[in-house]
Amino acid sequence: MFFKKKSIATESESLTRITWKRFKKNKLALFGLFIIAVACTISILGYLITPDSTPYANDQKPELHIKQPGFSVNMILVKRNQDIETTGFLKQMLFGKEDVYASYTMFSHRFAGPYIYVEEYTGNTPNHGSETIYNLADVVYAITPGTKIEYDSLKQSLSFYELGNSSKVEKTVVELQQSILKENMVTKHYVLGTDILGRDLLSRLLIGTRVSLSVGLISVFISIFIGILLGSIAGYFRGYVDASIMWFLNVVWSIPTILLVIAITLVLGKGITQVFIAVGLTMWVDVARLVRGQILSIREKEFVEAGRALGYSNGRIIFRHILPNVMGPVVVAAAANFASAILTEAGLSFLGLGTQPPMPSWGEMTNAHHGYILMDKAYLAFIPGMAIMILVLAFMLVGNGLRDAMDTRAVDDKPLANV
Repeated sequence: MFFKKKSIATESESLTRITWKRFKKNKLALFGLFIIAVACTISILGYLITPDSTPYANDQKPELHIKQPGFSVNMILVKRNQDIETTGFLKQMLFGKEDVYASYTMFSHRFAGPYIYVEEYTGNTPNHGSETIYNLADVVYAITPGTKIEYDSLKQSLSFYELGNSSKVEKTVVELQQSILKENMVTKHYVLGTDILGRDLLSRLLIGTRVSLSVGLISVFISIFIGILLGSIAGYFRGYVDASIMWFLNVVWSIPTILLVIAITLVLGKGITQVFIAVGLTMWVDVARLVRGQILSIREKEFVEAGRALGYSNGRIIFRHILPNVMGPVVVAAAANFASAILTEAGLSFLGLGTQPPMPSWGEMTNAHHGYILMDKAYLAFIPGMAIMILVLAFMLVGNGLRDAMDTRAVDDKPLANV
């Protein structure tokens, strides 16, 4: 009987595969990875899944000031008398879309001839809302500006020019009333209620996920690029180059992070782009110190000496041979920095130095509603605060899981073979 000899390539496993096998054994790390995957999915889909798909989820309804979760209200949709730019799938996903209808809250309505009388919702008991009169045709169609809507009492019909249509349109009152009842009267539900400006809290919470993740992602990329560059140069060349870089690194290290970020945002101005730069420029120190320490321990290895003997350039030795051996700890540090970036952005937005209204941010949402913490509406600040906590915790769990999985001293749970 012949036995086929296994090759060394099939028996050996790559470091990435071994790390993933170890990582999968950590249930908490997998849970954190799941939370991050959900947050990334929400961020990518964006306005496609938000109840309010207008830009920045900023559809304000002052009469719906701080309504409780699960609240619902009837609305009438009135066609806008203007051209609305057609929004494609990708553009809507990224930036939202302008609604072709203007929505108004409604407590009751009644038809009278060519008009509909709508009592505005106030939330009081009794309601006592002001009554607004709309022409039936103006509700259903986008009427050409300046066009007079003609009413024929004998035919019980309305004649008008629709926007973009050169021929006159004629519709009976009954047809328009049925169309309004079927298409223009809706009930809107607010799963998490509304904020102080009457905006959908769930929509702003979902879009805020994109802000937090984008700040973390771009800031980590900036910090890793600067940290790896300076850390590798300092660790490889040593001497006065190392001393100079370490002096600059220690100066930056001595400045409190939040104060440095505030100083940078005050110089560059307020806004989401400035937050990217400010947070990224304050997080590279940890990465640089880590990379420098790792390279100091590797630069005297035999394969580095072999590279020098073969005449390889310093750049090739650093980036092709040394850095791949130190990227494991850098990935772990990046996960921790991602969590720190989310916290820093939330803190800046809470102080009014981060993202600016109407762009939704979890820190800004917490700041806008922190006055209700001691009242019966504490959930307004509690919900975005919990979102920050859960996402930061997820990145910390993943970072700890990667640290344990990449630990070369870790021993698999396989039994030792008998000798």
